[in-house]
Amino acid sequence: MSKNSKVLNLKDTINGNEVDLSLCNLTEVPVRELALFTKATVVDLSCNNITSLPPEFCNLTHLVKVDLSKNQLTCLPDDLGNLTSLQHLDLYNNKLTVLPVSFSQLRSLKWCDLKDNPLEAELAKAAGDCLDEKQCKQCASKVLQHMRELQDEVDRAREKRLLKEKGLERKREVKQKDREAKEKEARKREKAEEKEKRRKEYNAQKAAMAAQEQQKKKNEEKKKKNGLAADKKAAEKTAPKPRRSLISLVFKLLLLLLTGLAGVAAACRLTDLKKEAMCVPVNVAVDDGLSWAKEQEGVVRQLVQNLSSAAKEFLESTQASKN
Repeated sequence: MSKNSKVLNLKDTINGNEVDLSLCNLTEVPVRELALFTKATVVDLSCNNITSLPPEFCNLTHLVKVDLSKNQLTCLPDDLGNLTSLQHLDLYNNKLTVLPVSFSQLRSLKWCDLKDNPLEAELAKAAGDCLDEKQCKQCASKVLQHMRELQDEVDRAREKRLLKEKGLERKREVKQKDREAKEKEARKREKAEEKEKRRKEYNAQKAAMAAQEQQKKKNEEKKKKNGLAADKKAAEKTAPKPRRSLISLVFKLLLLLLTGLAGVAAACRLTDLKKEAMCVPVNVAVDDGLSWAKEQEGVVRQLVQNLSSAAKEFLESTQASKN
């Protein structure tokens, strides 16, 4: 059956605002076709072989009354609560055991029939017998109340789970921050240790350089002192030499002069030159010198005697003092 024939057949089932699809041997709900007729607010899908409702069924928010009795439904879609306009829901004689938690959001629901379903005990107790109009209205009210309680429990459980997850997340964050803080502290400590190591190396290098510089200065001072001492010694060794050389030279000159004078005097006195005019003053000087030497002979002899007497007296006085 083509899409157009489906639409045409669906049109044939519409009567005012009602769509009658009962006893059509349907296994699924024609959601797309129903969505095209928003004015059809009442849908009868009873007495078919429908086992489940597609999620898109929850988008038919214009529905006010839905009859799904005498089908094979085992579950309802989770978003059934989106049907906020739904007032009448017939689920008689299906295979439902539970209802979706969103069922509590059907704020407009006034009538509900859940009999002849294998419902869970608490849900069956809330649904009641649904034997007449009044009981079906009570079913809608009590089931909504029951589902709201379940919704609250689910919300609390979800909130508790979220709080637990948040707590775990906070713990993870705290652990992460602690780990990052420890890593940061470790990096900081490593940097400080590395800096201290570099500082010690720098101080050691500086101290070594200072020691080298000090040793260099000491060596220079030592060399300077040794140099001064050597210069002093050299000066002491070399200083007398010029004096000795000078005295020696003067002595040699005097000796040479005396030798020359003696030669001249000898030539003037012992040779025929003594009669020459140039030798006359020489002979006179020699005679005067010899006379002076004779005169001084007695003085020298007296001086020697005096010194001998003084020495003899000094020796005698020394021996007397010893005794």
